[in-house]
Amino acid sequence: MSTSLRINQLTVILLSVHLIPTNPVAEQRSAGKSRKRVNPVLHTDPPAPDPIRDTHQYCNYPNLTEHGWEGHCPPDYKLLSVQVMIRHGDRFPLYSIPKTKKPTIDCILSEKRKPSHPLLASFISHMALGGRGHWDASLGSLPRLPSHSTCEMGELTQTGVVQQLKNGDHLRQAYISRHNLLAADWLPRQLWVETTGKSRTLQSGLAFLFGFLPHFDWSRLTVRQQWSTLFCGQSCDCPARNRYLDQEQRRQYRQRIADAELERTYVTMAKTLGVATKTLRAANPVDALLCHFCHGLPFPCSSTQTSSNAPDEGACLTLEHFAVIRRQQKDDELERREAGLYRRYAVLAAHPYLNRSAARLERIARGSQMRKSKEDAVFALASAHDVTMAPLLSALGLEGAGFPKFAARLVFELWSSPETKERRSDRKLDNMFIRVLYNGEDLTFDTAFCREHNRRSTQPLCPLGNFLSFVRKDMFSVVNATSYQQACHQTVL
Repeated sequence: MSTSLRINQLTVILLSVHLIPTNPVAEQRSAGKSRKRVNPVLHTDPPAPDPIRDTHQYCNYPNLTEHGWEGHCPPDYKLLSVQVMIRHGDRFPLYSIPKTKKPTIDCILSEKRKPSHPLLASFISHMALGGRGHWDASLGSLPRLPSHSTCEMGELTQTGVVQQLKNGDHLRQAYISRHNLLAADWLPRQLWVETTGKSRTLQSGLAFLFGFLPHFDWSRLTVRQQWSTLFCGQSCDCPARNRYLDQEQRRQYRQRIADAELERTYVTMAKTLGVATKTLRAANPVDALLCHFCHGLPFPCSSTQTSSNAPDEGACLTLEHFAVIRRQQKDDELERREAGLYRRYAVLAAHPYLNRSAARLERIARGSQMRKSKEDAVFALASAHDVTMAPLLSALGLEGAGFPKFAARLVFELWSSPETKERRSDRKLDNMFIRVLYNGEDLTFDTAFCREHNRRSTQPLCPLGNFLSFVRKDMFSVVNATSYQQACHQTVL
């Protein structure tokens, strides 16, 4: 079995059990001043767990106003590069619940239907010109817009398109308007775009770029395909990663079958629909229920019990059923943190992407020192999945970020501080710094590579060198190794 096929099979399993990462998530001139204006403390005491409130956050309703801290820095610091990973936007379910009707959602885009966006009509017309773009061969056959009056399985919805237009527009204001990261005449080599071979990630990436770029020009755009949802490129062969995932899935199974309330709920749901409990479990009902919830649709009823009249009481799935499943997922997240198996999997799953990002940031940093900063992509976009972003968050050590919501965004910013005479000669990247933001919140000093720096340094930003050392060696300490190759091929007990 090929490595890429093995990884994508694992991805399907990972999605079906809804793996939540164990570990996610105005300025001053003097370095000695407080960094709070750059990295504001946004956290308060966490509220009591509420699965329904958490689900509203997961839906990521595009009509809500969002404020982010992207692009904020001390005066005189210069933005050199931004690397972004997004999760695709809202989609139709990947699974259907037996003996129920699929939710009725129109996936043909219309600026006259809510939710909408000021850029939506222009986006629709521009996508018709996609033949002028440059694609990896397999991507050229994918539709550039959702196109079915009744959504197909996994199809991006209009809500998902609007979420990404909003994402792109927000980062355009942060990076283009404020810092001129890309000019209107941007060069093709300054932009790197990659996506998996799913229409929902391709379309999400295009919507994001349409909102982000100062001038959307098909002739300058090249879109590359990542064959694995882990974005591992040529470094996908990692037997230990697969074994850690197998162990984590067994732990999850034991946790689920030990949850008596969850088992009773599945039995009740199955009886309501007239199907076997094991059949309902295999259909991963939470995926379809999330779609009903996020779109404000009634929860499904048994198609065998519906008529011209309303279904009898007890013939439909309920919010209470849904809340129990979501509660169990949150409980599992807490247990997963203690077990540590997912973190080990995550480190090996995320390393190839992090390693490529680190190499790109270092090239840009060194090129800037040599006044050649435009020789590499100053903006990189990876349009990905929840099972891509979740291990990335965990590998970075960002606790509390939770499962990536629709259209979640993870951002790496590269900054340079004003050079002193001493710094100009040593080329040691001492004036290069990194910020990490998740959905607009600056979590740099919560990351595994910058927590200690936060406690002992007056520097307002995290040194790039911390990130480079973490990616190339330090992150493997959780699996008792010093390199990716060693970690991937050692024995897992």
